[in-house]
Amino acid sequence: MRYSLPRQYPATRLRRLRKSEFSRRLARESRLTTDDLILPVFVLDGEKRREPVPSMPGVERLSIDELLRETEELVELGIPAIDLFPFTPPEKKTLDGAEAWNPDGVIQRAIRALRERFPELGIITDVALDPYTSHGQDGIPDENGYLQNDRTIEALIKQALSHAEAGADVISPSDMMDGRIGEIRATFEREGLHETQIMAYSAKYASKYYGPFRDAIGSSGNLGRADKFSYQMDPANTNEAMHETALDIQEGADMVMVKPGMPYLDVVQRVKESFGVPTFVYQVSGEYAMHMAAFEKGWLEADSVILESLTCFKRAGADGILTYFAKRAAQLLNQQ
Repeated sequence: MRYSLPRQYPATRLRRLRKSEFSRRLARESRLTTDDLILPVFVLDGEKRREPVPSMPGVERLSIDELLRETEELVELGIPAIDLFPFTPPEKKTLDGAEAWNPDGVIQRAIRALRERFPELGIITDVALDPYTSHGQDGIPDENGYLQNDRTIEALIKQALSHAEAGADVISPSDMMDGRIGEIRATFEREGLHETQIMAYSAKYASKYYGPFRDAIGSSGNLGRADKFSYQMDPANTNEAMHETALDIQEGADMVMVKPGMPYLDVVQRVKESFGVPTFVYQVSGEYAMHMAAFEKGWLEADSVILESLTCFKRAGADGILTYFAKRAAQLLNQQ
């Protein structure tokens, strides 16, 4: 930041603006509202089912009927969009994850049900194979276990197309295969799906903060001791995130994503300042679990810390935030 004139004490006392609530509000640089919030939701087959995720206190897997009931409250709170993730039973998992593009799969049915009941709600869907593969990876391996980039893209195209045809507003490829944004965008154009948006996971790191999420979608047991370093980004890199983001924008992404969130605020800021496109961030399951553990121990005050943790994303430049605190944060913001 550049200053036109030097500022010196006592002519300048920065505490003047901090003294009163009204002036703190007027001078506030970053604002968090319900418009910034996206709730990730885990969906499973069946009826009247709500299954707690043990490593994510307060988070449940929901059957579609329960999802509809929950969404009524989310809409009333003013949350603009939700993001759907599946829980796939073991008997439906295969080497190639073919259940991902089943037109009658749980996500496709959830999209149609939500679209009918809540026509104004933004429906975002995850596009990746890891919930559906018997090995827990985000792609299709060759005989040596290395994920095949182009063959995986063929599967992702089918998955993305099935979501778009079911009525999804935004599809979010989270796999980190090279070139998948361009191929999906080209397919949408050929199929007349010109208005379907793509939120690209452009800077998704091979992070250890994802453990509770893998419990929630049921892939942790399939993945075992394997890792995803051959396709997700090295946590030590930031310049690479700029290259990844630039490629996704050129290939047709409408929005870009940085994941995880708080450990990568520097990346969020660089992406926003460098490209100026709608930039989103994911406060991931590990971040949520750490906060919840501290809240349960009484080490942190929950409501204030939730809002502070989300405001830091806005300060870094994020336009929207995927967070498991979305519902609670919306309730708090609506009370202000």
